[in-house]
Amino acid sequence: QVQLVESGGGLVQPGGSLRLSCTASGIIFSMYSMAWFRQSPGKERELVATINTVGDSTIHQASVEGRFTASRDDPKNTVYLQMNRLESEDTAVYTCRAAALGMFYWGQGTQVTVSL
Repeated sequence: QVQLVESGGGLVQPGGSLRLSCTASGIIFSMYSMAWFRQSPGKERELVATINTVGDSTIHQASVEGRFTASRDDPKNTVYLQMNRLESEDTAVYTCRAAALGMFYWGQGTQVTVSL
């Protein structure tokens, strides 16, 4: 019933940009805080960005400050992660999460590969 579907990942060269999207269904999207996580091979999952129900966003990784921006479009039930000046270290599976009422819903993840 509840689905979060990410899109926009792919292969990009260092210095390039990608815009990830996460579209939700089965929830009242405007009532959920949203978050972006990422996980690289051999590393633990880390929180990248959050955005609350009124559109205030926070970056949680110093390495992406000034390069990544989270936003949301409630009428489209979609949260975005704009990623600029990508680096090889940004290579990871990026996953979105919705949170409200003590519940967490996760997307399936989308692969981002930054390589020559």
